[in-house]
Amino acid sequence: MKLEQNRIDDLNLEITLTIDKADYSDKKKKKLNDHRRSAEIKGFRKGMVPMGLIEKMYGQAALMDAVNDVISESLNNFISENKIRIVGEPLPSEDQPSVEWTDGNDFTFKFDVASTPEVAFELSKEDEVPYYNINVTDEARKEMKDNLLKQYGSLIDGEAAGEEDFMIVDFVQGENRVEGTYVALRNISESVRPSFIGLKAGDTVEINVNEAFTNETDRASMLKISKDELASIDPMYSMTVKNVKTFVNAEMNQDTFDKIFGEGNVKSEEEFDAKIEERLKAEYAQESDFRFSKDCRNYFVEKAAIALPEKFLKRWIFVANDGKFTMEDIEKEFDLFLADFRWQMVRNYLMEKYSVKVEEADLLNSAKAYAAYQYAMYGINNVPDEHIEKYAMTLLEQDKEGRRILEQVEDQKTVAAVKEVITLKKKKISVEKFRELK
Repeated sequence: MKLEQNRIDDLNLEITLTIDKADYSDKKKKKLNDHRRSAEIKGFRKGMVPMGLIEKMYGQAALMDAVNDVISESLNNFISENKIRIVGEPLPSEDQPSVEWTDGNDFTFKFDVASTPEVAFELSKEDEVPYYNINVTDEARKEMKDNLLKQYGSLIDGEAAGEEDFMIVDFVQGENRVEGTYVALRNISESVRPSFIGLKAGDTVEINVNEAFTNETDRASMLKISKDELASIDPMYSMTVKNVKTFVNAEMNQDTFDKIFGEGNVKSEEEFDAKIEERLKAEYAQESDFRFSKDCRNYFVEKAAIALPEKFLKRWIFVANDGKFTMEDIEKEFDLFLADFRWQMVRNYLMEKYSVKVEEADLLNSAKAYAAYQYAMYGINNVPDEHIEKYAMTLLEQDKEGRRILEQVEDQKTVAAVKEVITLKKKKISVEKFRELK
């Protein structure tokens, strides 16, 4: 077997393999013997099929498998012996000569192999990355307080319908009656809504439901019919208001405190306000840390200045995904892929340099934090820890979520490690200006 290499540039090389009969004949023979031992052919006992018949049935497949084994071993040995930091996998060259799969032939194969440079850079206190401290303002405190009270608010009977109110109505059209339908004024079209504002219990008005409720799903639900039936109905209805419901914020009392913060954790409005302050600071700290992590990532990747074999990578992504993406698709997302690829290389270097280790407990804690956040998104707070942990374990068992959590923890622990080495250039900023940062 002959191997030749042609260095294209610092990151790309072409390998030509010339394989003769002596390189693959023993492997082919072994594969044919394997077929003979397992072949079940009528008229012959298992393992006793004549080799000539086995050769006829499996000869070319065994030849191809044997040659491919030689290729794989040769490439792997070459890469290992030369300590090449390979990208992806070797790809058949675009000018690969045609192959005639005949036993006894010599075979020539060309492969493109790409590598990455060694990542190496130093960090010190001279390296500065901005860290933003977000100011907690009175407006932010008031907004969070109002939102929490609104979140735990309720509907009560109202006098006259306002823009944010609801009405319980009956729709009547001849013999057809639809009773007890909830109508949210915010869902009524803007052109018709003014005529609904001020309606009271007992008021009756004539309406065109097509004009009032332009969303077909909402309209069908209110009239208690299917969407398919909408086109055939007369849109004119008599609507009688049975009741007006207005939304009010939760009262500032112990019951509300317990619902929001857990029983007995808050006992006065002053303590309520203190919890608001605490939550805002925690939220802002998370946002600041996330921004700092992003800025660190960009700073380190720029400092590492990693050159990549971009042309090869595009081909490799296309081949590795078996044509699921077109080259046009790959081009559109390629800059994001390169940024992520470079960061993975930098992160791996920093984790090794600063002995960053990820433990099972780190993954579980991260998954639990995400699980608690998911519950909170739906307004479910104070979830028992056993439920949080069970959900977290489910997340970690999922391939996609498990990988996401692992990468998140690796990012967090890597940034925490380098945080002690570099200088944080602290800046005070308003939340509005912070969120305008690119």
